[in-house]
Amino acid sequence: MKRTSIKNVIIISFLTCFALLSAFVPAGEKVREFKLRRVVIDAGHGGKDSGTLGGRSKEKDVALSIALKVGNYIEKYIPDVEVIYTRKTDVFIELEERANIANRNKADLFVSIHCNAGPSAAYGTETYVMGSYDLKRNFEIVKRENSVILMEDGYKENYEGFDPKSPESYMMFNLMQKAYFASSLSLAQKIENDFKNKLNRRSRGVKQLPLMVLWRSSMASVLVETGFLSNSNEERYLNSENGQAYLASAIYRSIKAYKEEIESY
Repeated sequence: MKRTSIKNVIIISFLTCFALLSAFVPAGEKVREFKLRRVVIDAGHGGKDSGTLGGRSKEKDVALSIALKVGNYIEKYIPDVEVIYTRKTDVFIELEERANIANRNKADLFVSIHCNAGPSAAYGTETYVMGSYDLKRNFEIVKRENSVILMEDGYKENYEGFDPKSPESYMMFNLMQKAYFASSLSLAQKIENDFKNKLNRRSRGVKQLPLMVLWRSSMASVLVETGFLSNSNEERYLNSENGQAYLASAIYRSIKAYKEEIESY
């Protein structure tokens, strides 16, 4: 899809959301303009949930370090945007609570940061938006990311019988997050383009998966896989100060470009 057509889709999506919101705003109150005021940065996993394991590092630690750097760049260079973190230390946060933090704070954007796992030869970045298009090809990733709920107390009640290991459980996801798809896709493409063109990283592309943390968040949302801890070369890069700074700066630049895009309408 060409850039111009993507932009048209985004414009239509924003106008549709604006019209829907207008119908529910009491007389005399204004519908707020489309501005990026508040971003939630989510460091994946944490505490008893280590995430994927590399030869010498844990996903929860790498993701936290990159997430804090992203937030710091935003706070420093886009001071009119408030940054909220789902965690700033090594603590366990339930998947639903991560999305709830964004929802309660009426965030305009949710960015979840992770590291990948796979065969030792696999490498590169991936950014996910809410959807089911790539479910069959990437079901192992879906199971890995969503199975965190099995660590939560009372998960059967909280998630209404949802089974992260059952493909049938994901059928309901198809109808969710439609209003935010275009804007989420726009940010995801910016992130992958920056990884590829500015950092010379291998981009494995933008993909759609029914990830619980994206499904529960009521705003534009992406999940960024910054690289494979199962690949020894990428693990070294992901654990290096320069590697983390470069990845964080790419995500920051993409958020800044996304902000400029939506506020230009």
